[in-house]
Amino acid sequence: MNISLPEGLKAFVEEQIAERGYGTVSEYVRELIRKDQERIRLRSLLLDGATSAPGGVADAAYFEGLRDYVRRRTAK
Repeated sequence: MNISLPEGLKAFVEEQIAERGYGTVSEYVRELIRKDQERIRLRSLLLDGATSAPGGVADAAYFEGLRDYVRRRTAK
């Protein structure tokens, strides 16, 4: 796959590679794609949560129950 960039964007990519420790342009582009995939996944999860029915109350008892659950799981 080849990508053509105007000089301004090319310079920006080269700066990012130098400043952020990427070895190649391909590494930088792969990282951008992975981050975009994560962003899309997070957006989907947020929208799913926003349209779902309300859950239970997340009060002190709820969190204590979670802590108990984790303690039991790690004790095994």
